[in-house]
Amino acid sequence: MTDILLLEDNKELNTLMCAFLEKAGYQVKGIETGEEAMEWLEQEQAKLLILDVMLSGMDGFAVCSAIREKSSVPILFLSARVEKEAKMSGFALGADDYIEKPVDMDILLAKVQALMKRNYDLKQKNTLLHSGALSIDKESRQVFLDGKELTLTVKEYELLLLLVENPGKTLHKDFLFGKIWGMDSFSENQTLTVHIKMLRDKIEEDSKHPKRIQTVWGVGYKYEEIS
Repeated sequence: MTDILLLEDNKELNTLMCAFLEKAGYQVKGIETGEEAMEWLEQEQAKLLILDVMLSGMDGFAVCSAIREKSSVPILFLSARVEKEAKMSGFALGADDYIEKPVDMDILLAKVQALMKRNYDLKQKNTLLHSGALSIDKESRQVFLDGKELTLTVKEYELLLLLVENPGKTLHKDFLFGKIWGMDSFSENQTLTVHIKMLRDKIEEDSKHPKRIQTVWGVGYKYEEIS
């Protein structure tokens, strides 16, 4: 996936902005017409769109409107139109930010970085859970140990996630059972014991002497983070 799609019909400015953003570490696709941008987006994807408003043919507002029908990708408008009404129109169409021309490259980069962080870095931090060599991707429901994906059942995954999200806390057997299977479940608490054993077999170096999932005798289990 490309980081940034830049739609700017001034060829010289397009080249300059692409070079500046690429120097900052972004992969950029420069395009000069709205029609070409829409064609490109039918086949490719970008994390962020920078759209010039005033274009011959399909302008930036029209591109934004078409994109918003099917995507929530962050959109930053570029425009020499500085009047309040133009900005309000842009935001009404779904723009995330607006920068005036002539473009201040440092301001442009700051806005790009802010949008990227807000829409990707922060979301990723909320969906990826790291615990030493163990990683859990909550969005895809995948678990990795030392970079290798583990095969877990639905209940194993839910149980592991609950434990990892509460490191160092002793969780009572009844609490764990109720959260994962439900108190009205026909399963018995022995089911929990069996699933703990299966998890240990998959994530512990020595399942008979577990370091991650520890038993608190007479109470329940607690998860300890190890490298």
